[in-house]
Formats: sequence, structure tokens, C-alpha cells
Amino acid sequence: VAHGDTGLSYTFSGNTVPALPWTPLLKEIRAHVSEVTGYNFNFVLINRYKDGNDYIGEHKDDEKDLCPGYPIASLSLGQPRDFIFKHQDCRGSHKKNKSKGETKTQEPVSVLLENGSLLLMEHPTNTFWYHSLPRRTRALGVRLNMTFRQMNPDYCKPVPGYS
Repeated sequence: VAHGDTGLSYTFSGNTVPALPWTPLLKEIRAHVSEVTGYNFNFVLINRYKDGNDYIGEHKDDEKDLCPGYPIASLSLGQPRDFIFKHQDCRGSHKKNKSKGETKTQEPVSVLLENGSLLLMEHPTNTFWYHSLPRRTRALGVRLNMTFRQMNPDYCKPVPGYS
């Protein structure tokens, strides 16, 4: 489900999720996230993972609906889970430089997202790094994740340091 400013929607993986109006609780959470990060957000995508069998594969949040260079704030609630970053040059066929016979060895980075943790993915994270929430069958609890975003490039303000 998504909530956000009037008229916003988010299209990813062939799905379009229209924003429902902000609830008072979500407005309050958004205000706290903005205060901590120093960024304003006009949209939140909320994912529920019923247990460790629910996961999300490697991806970048680089859809055209997002303001270029703007960070994404990810608030985790409930079951702690590993969040994995993998550099784009160290995935699949990109891993090996065939002309030089070299293999790139940048190790994945794992971050434990505990209940109440806030992760800020600033530029250029989504330019060079894929991220995922892998399956963890021993994780039995429910996890909620709220990713706060700035949507609609037509109304984006320049982000300091982004080029």
C-alpha cells in the first residue's frame, strides 16, 4: 500500500500503486523521519512481510517517478532482517572483465535492520548498488517496512551535491 500527496502514484515492476491520502499517524511518522534525516518526503510505500519466507530480490530504486538524486528513507518495524547491498559491477556477467581476465571482488554489504531502525539511502546508492531483503526461513515474525520517497520529477527541487 502507498500513501502520499494528492495525485501521486509509483510504478515499478509493471505495477502502479496509487497513493492513498496521508493518515494522521503516517503524517506524524513522516514528520519524525524528515526531522531526523533533514529531507522532506511526499510519498511512502509500505510493505508487509508476514515472515521470513517473504522477501524482495535484488533491485535498484531508479524508476522515473522518483526525483533524481533524492534519498530514500527506509523505516523497519517488527522482525529484524538482513538487508543486502551488492555493487552492480559484482553481479552475474558484470563480475568478470573478459578482456583482462579479472574478476571483481567487492563483497556484498549486509545490514541488520532491527525494529525501529531507519536507513537512509543517499545518492549515489541507487546508481551503483542493488539491494535486497533475502529469504530467512527462521525469521518467524511480521516485518513492516516504510520507504519514504520524493516523487514526481516535474516538481523536484535540485538535491545538494547531486549532478
